[in-house]
Amino acid sequence: MLSGELYNSSDKELSAERTKCKILCRQYNVIELDYEARHRLLSQILGKLGANCVIEPNFYCDYGYNISVGDNFYVNHNSVFLDCAPINIGDNVMIGPNCGLYTAAHPLDAAQRLSGQENARPINIGNNVWLGGNVCVLGGVTIGNNCVIGAGSVVTKDIPADSLAFGNPAVKIRRL
Repeated sequence: MLSGELYNSSDKELSAERTKCKILCRQYNVIELDYEARHRLLSQILGKLGANCVIEPNFYCDYGYNISVGDNFYVNHNSVFLDCAPINIGDNVMIGPNCGLYTAAHPLDAAQRLSGQENARPINIGNNVWLGGNVCVLGGVTIGNNCVIGAGSVVTKDIPADSLAFGNPAVKIRRL
């Protein structure tokens, strides 16, 4: 799975790990306004959790341990991080509401898709990045340092550092 090769998404071990993570996410999502308790639970869910990190409920992920976030990280409500491959996020990153980071992908061939095969590619987000609301970032994408991704964008290709990008698909509009 982590190598980017096709794998069986119905594998019993992977299914058990997803179930464990989903139980933790459900617990996380019902904690009301107790940021200390949320932080403790996030440290159990995520692979690396920096200082001063807030993810507003509802938050969902597949495995959790493939997600690494730096310091001063904020995510607004209703985020989905499909972490079948690593998701690496730097320091001072803000993510708007209803955003998704999706490393998972499915084959174009219908027979392969129906067999339960899928693959995944990592997502890397640099330091000092802001993703506006309803942004979707697909697997295999790197967003460089100091970028702003406009609301509603679908990021399908790398965005170089110091860029303002938006659209579907997102494209660099200008240098910041």
